[in-house]
Amino acid sequence: MKVIYKITYPNGKVYVGKDLTGTLNYFGSADSKLIERDFTAEQMRDFTVRKQILWESETAADKEVNLKEVELIKELQSNNPSIGYNQWPKFKAVAQAGL
Repeated sequence: MKVIYKITYPNGKVYVGKDLTGTLNYFGSADSKLIERDFTAEQMRDFTVRKQILWESETAADKEVNLKEVELIKELQSNNPSIGYNQWPKFKAVAQAGL
């Protein structure tokens, strides 16, 4: 089973990733150093994350999974440093008219 998942960290920030094998205990390849900067040593001593499956397919080609992952990263804005830990695709802030 191929899946797109969302990991939610204790601070509310998220990471969206894919798993082409459907492995239960795979939690992605987010940058550990980037995440660690947001937590104190004490907070890291008791740390709970949540993994949610956002999309799954038994038949999708890897290319389709890749496209869906990017779509969900953009939709959830997990590449926005204030919202999440995805570093790709690069977040592009949209300027609001009149500001």
